[in-house]
Amino acid sequence: MLDTQTIDALARQLRDARQTRTPLRHFSAQHPGMTIEDGYAIQRAWVRLELAAGRTIKGRKIGLTSRAMQLSSQITEPDYAPLMDDMFFAAGSDIPVDRFIAPRVEVELAFILGKPLKGPGVTLFDVLAATEYVTPAIEIIDARIEQFDRDTRAPRKVFDTISDFAANAGIVLGGRPVKPDAVDLRWVGAMLFKNGVVEETGLAAAVLNHPANGVAWLANKIAPHDEQLHAGDVVLAGSFTRPTPAVAGDTFHVDYGPLGAVAFRFV
Repeated sequence: MLDTQTIDALARQLRDARQTRTPLRHFSAQHPGMTIEDGYAIQRAWVRLELAAGRTIKGRKIGLTSRAMQLSSQITEPDYAPLMDDMFFAAGSDIPVDRFIAPRVEVELAFILGKPLKGPGVTLFDVLAATEYVTPAIEIIDARIEQFDRDTRAPRKVFDTISDFAANAGIVLGGRPVKPDAVDLRWVGAMLFKNGVVEETGLAAAVLNHPANGVAWLANKIAPHDEQLHAGDVVLAGSFTRPTPAVAGDTFHVDYGPLGAVAFRFV
């Protein structure tokens, strides 16, 4: 385990990297004994810095929910991070690409909670009962810690990603909100268009067989830290497409069928 002084120093590096858009080298290479718990400790320290600067938490994200992504990261469960208030962008807007270092786009569903959820023992059915509505969402992910080392090209480890807010950097909500029992959420599909060309397609069932399973997992995972999900929280349940790289000038349009569409442009 890393000591408190090191954890706080690494959190400050991440805060500064986000502000200056300057990527960091892998923490896991600097600290070979780093663990997943160290990653979450750094993440929590970074959250404290953001809160002290006046930011607020609007919800949570769940990452690495697909089996393929877990295998590639050599883990057996998802990860999570907070959604800060300055990460939200309006659907249909122009988003400044210089807010990010190396942005990529993922397709998700967002659960907006009408009631709190506190583990342990939260189930899929508890999540559905607590959800006010579900809406299409696009997550913009980024790399304050380099995805690949600049010299060795080695991929970052899951400890790095967890430290780095589980790669979260932006959220765009849109489309048609629905009650959680209005459709079979497993069968919600999406087509991601980049500059008018279909880049990715997917089904929400790729998220742990049902996207509400991710929300239940999260509520139970954070319970030992005396944390819970609150009424009004936005919870990104996990991507059901691969990340799609983006640069200035790229337009994104994600069609969720009967749930409508979400679009924006990087400028």
